[in-house]
Amino acid sequence: MSERYGFEAFDCAPALRLEAHERVATLQFEGISKRLDRIEALIERLEKRLWLTVYGVVAVILAEAVQPLLINI
Repeated sequence: MSERYGFEAFDCAPALRLEAHERVATLQFEGISKRLDRIEALIERLEKRLWLTVYGVVAVILAEAVQPLLINI
């Protein structure tokens, strides 16, 4: 009986499969995280463009509102 405890430890197939699955899951989460970072950067750029458009439209409206006042002076 004591000879059994002298065996070297070995990895069994289910443990290796679980370890491989954990590595794949980690890689998938890293990929999703990178994609999410890229999407967030794209949203920020889109938001900046949207605000520039809003400010441009407001500027045009104000310019058209002020123009008749300047003509009467």
